[in-house]
Amino acid sequence: MPTIGVAVAIPEPWATQLQDYRTGIGDAMAATIPTHVTLVPPTEVTEAEFAQVEDHLAAAAGAQQTFEVHLRGTGTFRPVSPVVFVSLVEGISQCEQLASAVRRGPLGVELAFPYHPHVTIAHHLSEAQLDQAFEELADFECEFEVHHFGLYVHDEERGWTPTRRFALQLGT
Repeated sequence: MPTIGVAVAIPEPWATQLQDYRTGIGDAMAATIPTHVTLVPPTEVTEAEFAQVEDHLAAAAGAQQTFEVHLRGTGTFRPVSPVVFVSLVEGISQCEQLASAVRRGPLGVELAFPYHPHVTIAHHLSEAQLDQAFEELADFECEFEVHHFGLYVHDEERGWTPTRRFALQLGT
């Protein structure tokens, strides 16, 4: 069964900047994970369900409008989870609405934690490395418009591979 994920990709040049940072700080998984805001966490689906998932995502995208995201500063889920992230200061509610729309029907998955849109920059590292990431990217900031989200499939060798993008409706 394929494992899929649904996410908003961070555009360039910030995607590479944040992924390079994550790799450089020692996060071994960073090279196989495109920089993103998760909408649906890793979820197994059958091959038969895959087309139904794509139809569901297309419908969800068609009901949502483009929106602005502003990333600024860092946050952490410690001590609950060993994660440091870049925070959203704009686009939070739109990500929440989009995540809610896509996590229905064939993707009606239970979350281990309440949904909190973010961009992971350090995960499962030492406390010192997590502190370093928290401090070094505290001044990070960028803004972009979200026009689409993507469906990703996990491949054991290549990691998370984008397979299809779903366009949001143009905002008013």
